Amino acid sequence: MEQAQALAVVRSLANGVDPETGEVFPAESAYQRPVVVRALYEAASALERQERFERRKAQLPAKTGEPWTEEEDRKLLASFDAGRALQELAAAHERTMAAVRARLLKYGRINA
Repeated sequence: MEQAQALAVVRSLANGVDPETGEVFPAESAYQRPVVVRALYEAASALERQERFERRKAQLPAKTGEPWTEEEDRKLLASFDAGRALQELAAAHERTMAAVRARLLKYGRINA
């Protein structure tokens, strides 16, 4: 089951509605109990956060969050010293601009 489908099912249950039939659950149903409804809303909220995280992650460069290797550091510094722009360096290393700046700051190539 895909995450979007799971979210739709959990939302439906939280609203007291059978996700398959669209019928409202009877008042005595476990799905109508306050503690169950709150738990389902929490589950829906967690799924929504995960969905937002996945969308954001998909927009970030491939190596975001990965450690830098010594070889990558050497290439970064050599390219920077050769005059390449930060944006170009970020694209070449599949990193964010902030990550490139932080690395250059660490090695004293730029000032804070």
